[in-house]
Amino acid sequence: MLPKLSLILGGAASGKSAFAEKLVMAAPQPRFYIATAQTFDDEMRQKVQKHLRQRGPDWRTIEEPLDTAEVLRDLPEDATVLLDCATMWLSNQMLAENDLATEQAKLLDALQACPAHVVVVSNEVGLDVVPENALARRFRDAQGALNQAIAQQSDLAVLVVAGLPMVLKGELP
Repeated sequence: MLPKLSLILGGAASGKSAFAEKLVMAAPQPRFYIATAQTFDDEMRQKVQKHLRQRGPDWRTIEEPLDTAEVLRDLPEDATVLLDCATMWLSNQMLAENDLATEQAKLLDALQACPAHVVVVSNEVGLDVVPENALARRFRDAQGALNQAIAQQSDLAVLVVAGLPMVLKGELP
């Protein structure tokens, strides 16, 4: 059985999303995919369409780049949800110049209160070099804090490296 809240971390192209999808696919339906990415160009639109085709018709996709907390609160109890990803959500909040502490608190509260089982995908940005500019350092620090807060609440935390899962907390179902 999938834990109530799971966090799947990894670097870019590490296999974290594919691993998270496998976890959700093994759980009972209905399956929801909360997409936080925004499609600003053709390349991103094509990537989104590819992922929609790969997931297939058994998933209900909800595109919500900013107010993810509200979506989480309204999900059915018998659902399994993939939130992909917290990194894009954070980027969206920063670009919208929202108060990060307030938005993070809303997201954490919603994850805790969500009646469904939730799997959150997020980038691990702490293994890289120190960014050269203030905005990138602010993002890195905010992402690290968000990941730590979600991990604290999670029943399962997994780091995916080269497609291989390493359990940090809890046990794989």
